[in-house]
Amino acid sequence: MKHTLRHSLTLSVLAFALALAGCNKPPADNNAPAAGSKPQASALPNLQRNPGVMLPDFTSLVEKEGGAVVNISTTQTVSTRGRAAVPGLSEDDPFYEFFKRFAPPQQQPRQYQAQSLGSGFLISDDGYILTNAHVVADADEVTVRLTDKREFKAKVVGVDKRTDVALLKISAKELPKVPLGDPGNLKVGEWVVAIGQPFGFDNSVTAGIVSAKGRSLPDESYVPFIQTDVPINPGNSGGPLFNMKGEVVGINSQIYSRSGGYMGISFAIPIDVALSVAKQLQETGKVSRGRIGVQIQPLSQELAQSFGLKGTEGALISMVEADGPAAKAGVQPGDVILSFNGQPVKSSNELPLQVANVKPGSKANLKIWRKGRELDIAVSVGEMPTDKVAAAADTAPQSAPAKIARLGLQLSDLSADQKNELHIRAGVYVEDAEGPAGKAGLEPEDVILAVNSTEVANVAQFSKLVSKLDGGTIALLVLRDGNTLYVPLKLR
Repeated sequence: MKHTLRHSLTLSVLAFALALAGCNKPPADNNAPAAGSKPQASALPNLQRNPGVMLPDFTSLVEKEGGAVVNISTTQTVSTRGRAAVPGLSEDDPFYEFFKRFAPPQQQPRQYQAQSLGSGFLISDDGYILTNAHVVADADEVTVRLTDKREFKAKVVGVDKRTDVALLKISAKELPKVPLGDPGNLKVGEWVVAIGQPFGFDNSVTAGIVSAKGRSLPDESYVPFIQTDVPINPGNSGGPLFNMKGEVVGINSQIYSRSGGYMGISFAIPIDVALSVAKQLQETGKVSRGRIGVQIQPLSQELAQSFGLKGTEGALISMVEADGPAAKAGVQPGDVILSFNGQPVKSSNELPLQVANVKPGSKANLKIWRKGRELDIAVSVGEMPTDKVAAAADTAPQSAPAKIARLGLQLSDLSADQKNELHIRAGVYVEDAEGPAGKAGLEPEDVILAVNSTEVANVAQFSKLVSKLDGGTIALLVLRDGNTLYVPLKLR
């Protein structure tokens, strides 16, 4: 009823508008063409369209390239842990053991088959397929289904979790394959298309635009992601991202979501990064990456000023690994890497990928900024280990705390044993941080290692260094949870 009423009201308004237009029409033109005759071109309304606002037609792209997109299903055996039959109590509860004596027997562990869905695409006519690592990780069995409904058991050639890329192989010939494009030619605002199986709906097509390029995500240092607003949902992972030429420019990998579903932001792995990984997986079954043994952080405006730099381009070194490639070459904490092998380092996000792409054992040239001047340093690039292990040590203070009222800091000295545990030569323990120090982001249990690249052996030396400074911003090198970072602190 509501729909009928709305429709009737619309017709009434339309009739009124037409009647009103008839009342206000201009006088008849005696030179107007007779009824049934062909109107003159000048009498027609201007129907030209602005090419800049025309919506694209994706039909030919989908018809031509959709056959190379595949559906991937995996099966994995999952074991559930036996649960204690003491409802409402965790094993850490002090009453857990008491009630456990009177509780029913503990449930036995069991196994079940878990299944998941994803997407992928053929990059060769003999059956090589690219997808996401998380689609096939830990799978016992991988099945690939083509658009013609043929199914194949797939072999996992290799998986690289750092870039979330996996290479599969099926035994077939003369298969359709996708053309590959250059992500470097993508422009923000350009139309792109995704094909995959969101929520298991085969070969679904969605479209959007490139929102940004070179995005760096937390814990994803080796992929300069393509950000789009293409609707991507569970099941789209591993599917191709096409440009309007029908070329694959990326692998749909992640979404930003607070609900678990699409919210307007999705990320794709550039195809050139994925192909580089796939080549190594095909040749060796693993990915070898270069490393120089440093920790870096972004260069803020305050930090740049404290180091005497005019701009914020570069990567600030907050820690140099002992006996690592950079340490052996003479690189120091507080150095700013301005370029790597002749390529400018515009931000700290770019450096990990630049270093990782260098073959271990080769030489790399660093241009760094140190204490007001540029230096050139040659580094022998090492190989990145498979797993990264970090350890934290007890940093309880070993001396009476001293207050630095000017900064809002309360500091204590560290013992020689604590420094050995932390693998540091110098440093002071932060008991409390308030005022300027608290606003700057310093926290209790931090360890201050240096002031403006000068190591701090004890609280007395720290106080002396700070007392000599009249104002401006200082850079404090801080050890926190096994990692180091520079914190800019404004003096008052």
